[in-house]
Amino acid sequence: MKAVDVENLTVRFGPFTAVDGLSFDVAPGEIFGFLGANGAGKTTTIRVLTGLLAPTSGTVRVAGLTFDDGGRAIKSRVGYMSQRFTLYNDLSVSENLSFAAGLRKIPPSISVERTERLLNFVKFDQPLTTLVRNLPGGLKQEVSLVAALLHDPEIVFLDEPTAGVSPSVRARFWALIRALAKEGKTIFVSTHYMDEAEECGRIALMRAGRIIALDTPAELKTQAFPERMVEIQWTHTVPEGWREALLSGAASSVVPYGLHHHVLLKDVGAWDRFVSAQSGRLAARDIRPSLEDVFIRLVEGAER
Repeated sequence: MKAVDVENLTVRFGPFTAVDGLSFDVAPGEIFGFLGANGAGKTTTIRVLTGLLAPTSGTVRVAGLTFDDGGRAIKSRVGYMSQRFTLYNDLSVSENLSFAAGLRKIPPSISVERTERLLNFVKFDQPLTTLVRNLPGGLKQEVSLVAALLHDPEIVFLDEPTAGVSPSVRARFWALIRALAKEGKTIFVSTHYMDEAEECGRIALMRAGRIIALDTPAELKTQAFPERMVEIQWTHTVPEGWREALLSGAASSVVPYGLHHHVLLKDVGAWDRFVSAQSGRLAARDIRPSLEDVFIRLVEGAER
């Protein structure tokens, strides 16, 4: 049985279509990523899949369950950590987790054991009497994750779970995500961080409520960029009109990338002549496209 199975999902708010005919599936134990700009429809889709929002049309099955009961059964089988921090700042860590267990109607004898096990799992090392407002952002996210896992869900939905935290905290949080997947949990995560998307088994790229590409990170790169790509950096005075010269013959695109430029070649002979003419002033090397390159070409490029 598929963990998530979606066919022609559409969600409308009045005349506005937020999600437009999505079809995809997620396998049990998979880390599945949603990647797209703000407003692409990622959060709306997740709200449907967690039973919080009824679809306008289409078929949705989550853990084999449908919306026949309004999504109540789905809610019991999934965990959801939203992009907005949802715990109570004026309650302690212990009080927040007790409250979350109560909402799920988890008996105290079970919730105490699960809370302890999950806090050990995320390696939470602060006093449980600490008020949530006094925790740094990364630890707040860990407590939110524990709250989402208390009822032992089969599928965990994480909506931009590391937004606003440091790179080191993001790395640690993704170590937890990988550990959950190894335990058999299905992880459905939305993100706008390209390095995080690399961690997913498959990625769906969304734009304007539609999936425009879906595959593994490696296959997305291959499909989006069958051409040769090089990275260049000027080591001496930058000549005027160099970009235009490349685009007029050797290259189909020249995109800034930090202090470098990524150049997509269309005429290797013209490229070799350009490099020869700039000998000593230009450093160039062949590279594999990044997911950021894929995102620019497939998502942002489609909007230009």
